[in-house]
Amino acid sequence: MPDIFNFLFTGETKTEFTFATTSQLFNPRTRNWEPELFSALQVPISIMQQIVQPATKMGTLRTSIAQELSLAEIPVTAVASHDTGSAIAAIPAEGADWAYISSGTWSLMGVELPQPVISDEAQESNFTNEGGVGGTFRFLKNIMGLWLLQQCRKEWSAEVQYDYDEMVKLAEQAVPFRSLLDPDYSEFFNPASMPGAIRQFCQKTSQPVPATHGQYVRSILESLALKYRSTLDQLERLTGRRIKRIHIIGGGAKNSLLCQYAANATGATVIAGPVEATAIGNIMIQALAAGCVGSLEEIRRIVRQSFEPVSYEPRDTEVWQQAYERYKDLSSTIH
Repeated sequence: MPDIFNFLFTGETKTEFTFATTSQLFNPRTRNWEPELFSALQVPISIMQQIVQPATKMGTLRTSIAQELSLAEIPVTAVASHDTGSAIAAIPAEGADWAYISSGTWSLMGVELPQPVISDEAQESNFTNEGGVGGTFRFLKNIMGLWLLQQCRKEWSAEVQYDYDEMVKLAEQAVPFRSLLDPDYSEFFNPASMPGAIRQFCQKTSQPVPATHGQYVRSILESLALKYRSTLDQLERLTGRRIKRIHIIGGGAKNSLLCQYAANATGATVIAGPVEATAIGNIMIQALAAGCVGSLEEIRRIVRQSFEPVSYEPRDTEVWQQAYERYKDLSSTIH
């Protein structure tokens, strides 16, 4: 779809790198289309477009469109058209000892690497290698996000209209670690009732069923943080990196309790923001194409100077470690 828009704007038929990598027709080692796959499908590889990097100038706006809109024939840039690719470009990070969580309905958690990680263990752990800006790879895992909370809020709206700050306050007043969930449990993907699915999970795992809305919210946020810890352990093992900081971007960066719980569970400093990282990254990649900035590092420096992220340091790590051991036992028995 992004390539179709670029074609309609410019008449140029090219495929942008970050999107090509999600097609399952791309070989991340050769960084090109994989002939063996096209041969197996009996489709000529010649139909595929040239793959271009983010910040490539695709062409200029078609004359007919420019005239219709009273615009000049302005340049059209291939941004990181996979939205997470643009978001990761706008992370205000330095060095290499960091991971990210693009947090919203889903959580995409990973690291930025110069080369893909392709192994049996990576596949078994459900990690993927998606293209990033500057020829990098986003080695990441798609895990559950705030979907559980959103669906509970939707059902509760029939009786009470909570905003997210009110839900956080309810969770803060609830008993900690009363009921833990595996956020990726299959019955949570699209249940008729999310609170009902949570109750059934707790019954199945011999845990207390949440009795108040605050207990539901706390259970969800604590469990998401422990899922982040589990994924972080996998990332460190698969990449050999020691992660000291986690950047949370997207809507979840506004949830202060989730960010603090993520720091507590992982033992890493959590840096939250910017929220609108996708739009910021898109704009900055266009600036890179225009020569206004010179590199991905400079983009991130500008983001650091333009926004004020909020930092969360780990607290109560021993208590959270005990909860994590319980979470691991629970996850191993439910699957």
